[in-house]
Amino acid sequence: MLRAIFVIFFFQLLGEALKKFFEMLIPGPVIGLILLLITLIFLKRFKTRAINNLKSDVLNTSNYILSYLSLLFVPIGVGVVMHLSYLENNLFKVLIIVFISTVLTIGLTAFLMEKINKRINKK
Repeated sequence: MLRAIFVIFFFQLLGEALKKFFEMLIPGPVIGLILLLITLIFLKRFKTRAINNLKSDVLNTSNYILSYLSLLFVPIGVGVVMHLSYLENNLFKVLIIVFISTVLTIGLTAFLMEKINKRINKK
């Protein structure tokens, strides 16, 4: 588990470094996760026991970390409560933004799933 946490944090650090170096607008952890995904896809071709152990360790550790994902929303909730007056003054704008982003997310997800399903069914 410790090795997998190191790998996950290493890719997060790598993403942060690339973000700072190239002055990107994408958050560093997102870049790190994309790099980790690309690395895991690339390592899929190699069938050594060490790589398979590392992949399964990363999978198990990430599932364990995801079980505590709800705890990460506590600071966000506290921040919303602290700035409740700002939220009340801009409630309509916030609701419009939430609605539009939700519709765009659902639409993009449906579009991508349709493309992926077509590609899978072609094979």
